[in-house]
Amino acid sequence: MHVIYQADNLFDAHLVKHALEDAGIPAFVFGESLLGGMGELPLFGVLRVCVPDLARPEAEGIVAQLDLGAAPDDPIWDGDESAGLLPA
Repeated sequence: MHVIYQADNLFDAHLVKHALEDAGIPAFVFGESLLGGMGELPLFGVLRVCVPDLARPEAEGIVAQLDLGAAPDDPIWDGDESAGLLPA
């Protein structure tokens, strides 16, 4: 097994898992049962999506196409300099 994606949240982990399975690659989410162990505190770094070693090259391409790693530069900015600020 090879870790193909380390997720920050359960939604991303299952999004990757389902995208891989749609392409015919068996995928497994490990660490899902550990999320409730810390109560209400966030627990990062425990969710891993794994695939068989032979499927690694194809799986890496699929995960790269999902573009989950890059956050937008500034989600509020629309050209308005006062975006998100209270009026004076």
